[in-house]
Parts: sequence; structure tokens; C-alpha cells
Amino acid sequence: MVERLMETTIVAEDARELKRSVERISRKNVPSDTVGLARALLGKVLVREVNGTIAAGRIVETEAYLQHDPACHAFRGMTPRNRSLFLEHGHAYVYLCYGTSYLLNVSSEAGGIGSGVLLRALEPLYGTEHMQRRRSHVKLNDLMRGPGRLTAALRVDRRHDGLNLFTDTQLWIGQDGQSIASIGESVRIGLSKAADERLRYFVTGSRYLSGPRKLNQVQSEK
Repeated sequence: MVERLMETTIVAEDARELKRSVERISRKNVPSDTVGLARALLGKVLVREVNGTIAAGRIVETEAYLQHDPACHAFRGMTPRNRSLFLEHGHAYVYLCYGTSYLLNVSSEAGGIGSGVLLRALEPLYGTEHMQRRRSHVKLNDLMRGPGRLTAALRVDRRHDGLNLFTDTQLWIGQDGQSIASIGESVRIGLSKAADERLRYFVTGSRYLSGPRKLNQVQSEK
């Protein structure tokens, strides 16, 4: 009973602090092109609310996937699986990768154009105690390092496919006023198609990035 009370107090404090410091962003205030959105999402805060608990992380790594890109799920047209990629920018596209991990993407163009931004890594901000209690074998630095880990930590799955990330109450994107000093770019990770395209973006210097160190040292001007 005491442990449950302490957990409830921790969650309540996190929720109050988050709502004081994180403001929802609106669709009109972010780019409606894939590369622009992939860069603009860096530094923003992804918030997950479930069963009275709250957890959040700062987006530190993204990848852009354009409709003409053979590595994009929309490359061959719309299907029941990928239809969320064709929604107006700012909707969630969630799919199961290799039958083991859910990956969260954000639709990134005008309605009818199938493109998206993969969220690859987050810096844990709120609710870390609660997330680690469910994933006690994972170190804090690794808790949201990688697209499959971040969805596991936030309990995101196919039920969230198609959600409007600007207005939804379960899963949404906000900002807390923190600016990004510089943005790095590199090739995307783990691809066999269009593997040389430099469409991966990250917060330079972040210790929560996924991928090999050599990619995280590549920088470009913001």
C-alpha cells in the first residue's frame, strides 16, 4: 500500500510538472514537408498519457521517408497497413517491424501524399521511474535509444496508428521552450534501399542517440 502511494505521488508530480512546462504544438506551426518536419521535431517533447500515468521524452533523432523513396512504406501506393502515412502531416503511423517491435512515425506532407518521419530516439524526461519499473533490465541511457525501445517504454502500439498527434489525449507532441544548438545529419540506419540518402537528423552531442558512433559525429549547419 505504501509503495502504491509513493508511485501515485511520483506520477502526479510528473504530470503537474509536465503540464506546467510543456505546451502542445499546433499543425500550423510545423513544416508540412518531410525533411523540414524531421528537423523541426528535434527538441520537441513526445507525451504519453495512459491510465492516469504520464511519461515523456525529448525527440533527439529522426529519419525522413519521402513518397518517391523506395525505403518508404508508401512507395508502392496506399494499402490498409500504410494509409496513415497519407493523412495530413502530424498523424501517427505505427507498424510492427519484423514481428518484434512497434515503430512510431509521423505523417509529414499534405493529405494524400504518403511520407513520414520515423522517431528513432528520445531523451527520457518524465515518468522515467514508471518506465524503468516496467523495463528494469534496461539502463536509463538506453531506455528510449532506438525506435523499438521508445515505443516499448511509452507502450505505443498499433492501437495508436492514425492518432492526431496535435490534438490527441493519449499521445501528443509539445514543446518546452528548449532550443537545439545544432543538428547533425547522416545516412539512415539499417536500410538496403536508398541507403546512401542523408535523411537522418539528430541533436548533436546527445548521449541518447541510436546507431554507430561514427554516424553521430557527422554534423551539418542548422
